[in-house]
Amino acid sequence: MKRIIRAMVIGIVVAYLGICAVLFVFQRSLIYFPQPRAVTAPQSTLRLPVDGAELVISIRSHLGPKAIIYFGGNAEDVSDNLAEFDQWFPEHALYLVHYRGYGGSTGSPTEEANQSDAAAVFKHVHAEHSEIVVIGRSLGTGVAVRLASESAAARLVLVTPYDSLAEIAARNYPFLPTRWLLRDKYESAQYAPAIKIPTSILAAENDEVIPRASTERLFARFPKGVASMTIIRGAGHNSIGTKSEYRVALQRAL
Repeated sequence: MKRIIRAMVIGIVVAYLGICAVLFVFQRSLIYFPQPRAVTAPQSTLRLPVDGAELVISIRSHLGPKAIIYFGGNAEDVSDNLAEFDQWFPEHALYLVHYRGYGGSTGSPTEEANQSDAAAVFKHVHAEHSEIVVIGRSLGTGVAVRLASESAAARLVLVTPYDSLAEIAARNYPFLPTRWLLRDKYESAQYAPAIKIPTSILAAENDEVIPRASTERLFARFPKGVASMTIIRGAGHNSIGTKSEYRVALQRAL
């Protein structure tokens, strides 16, 4: 009987370690879902050399001090926003960033690569535009928060943000040591206290991906008076962009 119990315990331990190993090896394929680019016109495309790769950025050129840099979700083709943003923000130049592996950008996405690339994009845009609004959506809010904490951005807008990707993973999979296994943690809550610029948080009322508690924990980390939060009624995580209140809130934020 003892041998049977011992064999069962060993089997469970081996299976558990196997699950951990699979998660560690394939974790980035569970975080990033690269998408092709729908808008491919040359006049709407900027190719920016970065460290070890070339980024594709969907753009709408515009003279003047104002610009928007946009970081999308983990399965988003950011070029899909060009037409709407062109109408909503006629006074801003637009720079919608395709992460490595997305939309024709070379390389593979990682947290550190995304953050390094974000800094390179900001430097490029800031050379031509002095008033930059950084917008992040979903996964991209992690990129946007850190960039805003380390740059001279004028405003920050976060759409369906989270406090920590590692924290969300830990709550969803409490039986796994995700905090130790995850390499890309996007700890937005660590960078929020350093942000001093006006920040608008847009949360979906019925967000089925990012728990409201995660968004509220991030909101609480900003210095007093810096951030405001708007709940887009009737919106889900992926449907928030279809709501008229979303457009109004974005325009108000800028």
